[in-house]
Amino acid sequence: MEKLITLDEFIIQSQKEAKEATGELSRLLRDISVAAKIINRDLSKAGLVENILGETGTTNIQGEEVKKLDEFANTILIKYLKTSGECCGIASEEEDSFVSFHDEPQCKNAKYLVLFDPLDGSSNIDCNASVGTIFSIYKRISPIGTPCTHADFLQSGEKQVASGYVIYGSSTMLVYTTGNGVNGFTLDTAIGEFCLSHSNIKTPSKGKIYSVNQGNYHDFDQNVQDYINYCISSEDDKKPLSLRYIGSMVADFHRNLLKGGIFIYPLSKKTGKGKLRLMYECNPMAFIQEQAGGMANSGEIRILDIVPSKLHQRVPIFIGSKSNVEKALSY
Repeated sequence: MEKLITLDEFIIQSQKEAKEATGELSRLLRDISVAAKIINRDLSKAGLVENILGETGTTNIQGEEVKKLDEFANTILIKYLKTSGECCGIASEEEDSFVSFHDEPQCKNAKYLVLFDPLDGSSNIDCNASVGTIFSIYKRISPIGTPCTHADFLQSGEKQVASGYVIYGSSTMLVYTTGNGVNGFTLDTAIGEFCLSHSNIKTPSKGKIYSVNQGNYHDFDQNVQDYINYCISSEDDKKPLSLRYIGSMVADFHRNLLKGGIFIYPLSKKTGKGKLRLMYECNPMAFIQEQAGGMANSGEIRILDIVPSKLHQRVPIFIGSKSNVEKALSY
């Protein structure tokens, strides 16, 4: 039987191979994985334990109803990142602004900051569809030993040192990159460890799946409508692409990463902007997608080249297999 490689073992081995590694990033990744296990534990109780499902009765800065499990996941991530000592501050989709940990003695000399969507696709929780956690790690640009600043959190995606996601589905998986390929780890509940299950993930160069909220078709620009028409057409003996859309970016992205395809959330005529957040969703997923051989673009610019202007900035996104994204951009 092939020996299981746990996430901790993999991180330690990767650290040994990186000559300049000092261990802080490794410890931070392990702390995020522990928080994910706690979130997974409580998600698995949804429907069995009182006061887990449903809404809190409040809205976040996005104007969205906050689910109880959104709030729980956000609290757990902040707790574990604050106690890790490797994180100087966080920004979350559920927080109005960034949160500095400078008053925590163990965090005063931390060099990293973390941005995250604590529970992507939380509107799917009540019907037991897959949801996820998305995270992004940067090095601070303000002096170590001082409180982190707004500028620390407004770096382009190109500056990420690591990003990843956890998908809570039929099995729980953590997928991440530090800029040296993409690897996936499946949670073995018997031993309580994430174990390497998908080594050096490479997305197919072309896929047969397109993922878009097609109910919004008439709100999209004509060029996007034309591309969708291309996807569903069988002209010139072309086989139509298959529409697959869950409504949780983590779930749609994860499927397409492994099988190939494209995920689209374009501009809307109603709002004049995209729906997904650059810092919490688009940047971390774009980093992973490029490391797996794919592409991510706003329709005008590479996602990782966008210089953010605000913490909760929304952008359109076309992300997936290289050939599929290039075809979409040709429209």
